[in-house]
Amino acid sequence: MSRKIGIDCIYLRPTQRLGHTEYSMGYHTTLARKLGGRIEDAWEFDLLWCTHDGPVDWSKGRITDMGHAEYAADGSDRREARQCPFEDVEEVYEFDPCREYGLPGHSELVRYYEDWYQKTQASCPNQVVTGGYYKTVVSGAIQTFGWDMLLLAAADHRRFARVLERFGRYTRFYAEAWAETSIEAYIQHDDMVWTQGPFLHPDFYRSVIFPLYREMWKPLKKAGKKVLFCSDGTFDMFMRDIAECGADGFIFEPSNNLDEIVRQFGRTHCLVGSKVDCRTMAFGRWEEVKRQMDETFSLARQCAGFIWAVGNHIPANVSDDMCERYMEYLRANWHRN
Repeated sequence: MSRKIGIDCIYLRPTQRLGHTEYSMGYHTTLARKLGGRIEDAWEFDLLWCTHDGPVDWSKGRITDMGHAEYAADGSDRREARQCPFEDVEEVYEFDPCREYGLPGHSELVRYYEDWYQKTQASCPNQVVTGGYYKTVVSGAIQTFGWDMLLLAAADHRRFARVLERFGRYTRFYAEAWAETSIEAYIQHDDMVWTQGPFLHPDFYRSVIFPLYREMWKPLKKAGKKVLFCSDGTFDMFMRDIAECGADGFIFEPSNNLDEIVRQFGRTHCLVGSKVDCRTMAFGRWEEVKRQMDETFSLARQCAGFIWAVGNHIPANVSDDMCERYMEYLRANWHRN
């Protein structure tokens, strides 16, 4: 079963083929019709990328809506940006997400998550359904303040650190609840870098942000959950630090150096990604996609637990023909022997 392959990859146990997942395939409606149902089963996904931020609606407090570009084929997801509700950086320094958004009761949250997990796993029996949290430290601050106000606040490292520490405490509350559920794997998502790499001094990450990860993962590790860290952008320079915080695996985009990641972590951590870039699939030729796939195959087979995925998703403007050629070639070459 595919679910077993997903679990075995996460636990670094031998598998006959590479693991597989993809993101955002729900936008490919015509492809789904061609395949006669769920792409996740037709394409043999072994893991579903899932996070859940719980029942609290942040929009009842102050958040910054930065808008949304067209992603769906019909442009239905386009949304214009709204004015940031924070007019002065001092408001950022005083902000506390626990006070602004509130928290549910711990037992209530555990029951909420367990119910969601059981229902979702039952509806997707062939895949590993992960628990997880999306609006973690930096991502939470981005959603609250928007990029402009966040960068202004980050100019004062000491005061900005206190703000992020509050987001860390907020996130840990949710991690503690997930730790008491029956999930096997947990995704901690935090877009804490840009494509070019860190937007803050590396020392700030190591002295402020990563200690927050270590604390929020303690209850998960104690409960025996596997922690997969995920971020957009380039964070390979920090993977050693994040591994030392307790991460059991990394979910990453092709802007990261896969050769070096495999050299350092291929035998010790579950790796989720590839060299295949969504932009190549959308705008390049098949020969370029095939080259990126071939380069990944040789590296992936060196790993104890490798789950193949296009970074950072397969967008709606990738043609069905490209998708089908990609999957046919992946299936023909994903066996380990």
